[in-house]
Amino acid sequence: MGSLNKMNFITRLSALFLRKSKIQQRHQSSRRPAVPLGSRILTDPSKVFEHNMWDHMQWSQEEEEAAREKVVENSVVKVQWEDQDKYEREASKYWNEFYKTHKNNFFKDRNWLFLEFPEILPKKRREELKTEERSSEHTQINSTNGFLHKNEMSEEGEENWKKNCGGGSTSVQGYAYNKNQAKSLADNPQGKNCGEELGSLESFPGSDATYRILEVGCGAGNSVFPILKVLCNTPGTFLYCCDFASGAVELVKSHSSYNSAWCSAFVHDVCDDALPYPFPDEILDVILLVFVLSTIHPDRMQAVVNRLAKLLKPGGMLLFRDYGRYDTAQLRFKKGHCLSENFYVRGDGTRVYFFTKDEVCSMFNFAGLTEVQNLVDRRLQVNRKKKVKMQRVWIQSKFQKPLLLSPDNPEETTERDPCR
Repeated sequence: MGSLNKMNFITRLSALFLRKSKIQQRHQSSRRPAVPLGSRILTDPSKVFEHNMWDHMQWSQEEEEAAREKVVENSVVKVQWEDQDKYEREASKYWNEFYKTHKNNFFKDRNWLFLEFPEILPKKRREELKTEERSSEHTQINSTNGFLHKNEMSEEGEENWKKNCGGGSTSVQGYAYNKNQAKSLADNPQGKNCGEELGSLESFPGSDATYRILEVGCGAGNSVFPILKVLCNTPGTFLYCCDFASGAVELVKSHSSYNSAWCSAFVHDVCDDALPYPFPDEILDVILLVFVLSTIHPDRMQAVVNRLAKLLKPGGMLLFRDYGRYDTAQLRFKKGHCLSENFYVRGDGTRVYFFTKDEVCSMFNFAGLTEVQNLVDRRLQVNRKKKVKMQRVWIQSKFQKPLLLSPDNPEETTERDPCR
């Protein structure tokens, strides 16, 4: 009898482990794939419509040649020079009209940012997030009430966000306070008695922060607010964000989650070298440049990158993602929309350029930045309802500003990675 009970126990235990294993497998298949650039590989073409996106697609020589021919075809007829000049002079007008029409409904929040670009956050906070993520995954696997989405906040997290960044409290330079405390600090930011000198330190937004991030081309805040949700629990951090479309900046500032104690949104044209930033050079730890450089005329891109490089601290990181050569968006353009080689104007007057990884590498290396990552992200995007397949191509890169030169061996410290 004892032997029978023992066998029953082993059978039940085995079934339990099997059930947990299946739960974990189902959970893993529904998760965002691993980085960099995902790990969902299409091995069986008959299953292409089982997911919305497939990673690391390999193009055949025939596909590459067909794409090249399509670009040659849609580039034959160029936009008239007078119209090209208008699109350049009135670029901000077209983007303002874009945001006036679409507001913040056009783009989805970029919750993938921390997966592909963990460098956005200070090292300590990155480690904390990894721990929280592992704990969250354990909870998801063992939950009997279904799975939580990895990139969504829990109710507790949402409450914490509202508490720290909402109407019940505010924060000053990365620390949460109630309203009375915040007012006291605002009146006396250095914590000194009323008659004391505040010192000679120049004051600017985020001047007291120890870790500073700038997003260039913030749009309606699809990167800003996912970042702010994490910064809310990261003391000493500050986020700057700018756009040359004033309508976009207004959308960010009017958002319920915007808080000037954690974030400074401002209108800025990165193509205007004479226009000062609201903070000094060499204070930024991270610059985020996501689907922005492609909107700028190719002749002006290098100057923009050169200026942004000056804003980074030695050791600071510039994180880049943008359209790649022969992306579906480029192949879909009709004749008469090409401004110059690989540079097009859309029907709404906004413009877009399609990069190669070598172009990106050369541009950032010339600005004095060292390549850390420079990848071509080829994916197959599918519309499962319409049974449509689209070859997407993006460039994803990370470039770092070298540390201060060593007087003993300056050549060694200034050596840059070759474009791979």
